[in-house]
Amino acid sequence: MLLLVPCFYLSQIKTDTFSDFEKIQKENKKPTIIHLYTDWCSVCKIESFKLNKDKELVKMMNENFHFINFEAEKTKGKINFQGKEFNYLPNGNSGIHELALALSKNKNQPVYPLWIILDKNQELVYYHEGEFKAEKMKEKISEIIKYKKL
Repeated sequence: MLLLVPCFYLSQIKTDTFSDFEKIQKENKKPTIIHLYTDWCSVCKIESFKLNKDKELVKMMNENFHFINFEAEKTKGKINFQGKEFNYLPNGNSGIHELALALSKNKNQPVYPLWIILDKNQELVYYHEGEFKAEKMKEKISEIIKYKKL
């Protein structure tokens, strides 16, 4: 059983958080992939499972990008990002984080899953709403790496 743990761990996308983002960017400046999702989104769950199964994609992401998995409706803490402060906006029993709205092109209700790729200077390189299949993601990441959009 213990022999399987390292294999499982190595095939996982390494995730960061917004609270650590400034520090990790200073230590190792890399482009960033932000994945916005919700816990009720079945496409998000299936997609995450499939992406983590693709070892080539996981390796590409871990070597070339910081990755932030952001639960848009359950993350309640204050987040400082790109010099601005964002807070959770409660709405009865639910709510949404201001940062999810700020990152989304649809300011009323983001489409989930939402993928945002920023270069190492935190400028938008790619925006994708909805399912992002592993093969398509590998193509886009390869293109970004190849054309030095990092």
